Amino acid sequence: MQVGALLAIWVIAYGFVQSVAPLITGIQRGKIPDGRTAMVWAILLAFSPITIAWFLYQGWQPDTVLIVGLIGFGVIFAINSAVHSYLIVAYAREEGVSLDIGFYYMANALGRLVGTLLSGWVYQLSGLIACLIVSAAFIITTSIISIALPKQQSVLPIQN
Repeated sequence: MQVGALLAIWVIAYGFVQSVAPLITGIQRGKIPDGRTAMVWAILLAFSPITIAWFLYQGWQPDTVLIVGLIGFGVIFAINSAVHSYLIVAYAREEGVSLDIGFYYMANALGRLVGTLLSGWVYQLSGLIACLIVSAAFIITTSIISIALPKQQSVLPIQN
């Protein structure tokens, strides 16, 4: 019952954060998300597992650190996800939109599979803190890759 309630709250809160992401990222003010936006949110996301690992290493209460840390991670991840959802549609070629979006989601699923398998292996070898450090390394790699994404120069007209 407690796990089910926590997951239900998590899904609802995640959806809420994604729904307000345009307010946070600036699209409501006419700012178009671009590669720099993706890079900035990836860097912010990397701080979450690093912070969780640091507090665990310092001996803080694990349940509190994990719950608060994962809530923070979830909020930043939801915004990151909303930015990526916008960018994949914005970057898709007019001819072949379904292929571009399909490839993105296929790559996303492969990344989740690799992440799941790798985190299980790292956890078995070295524990939770090592998993968090590896996670941060992958997120930092993502932010570096995001530098190559196109930058937008224009702004959207503000809608009232």
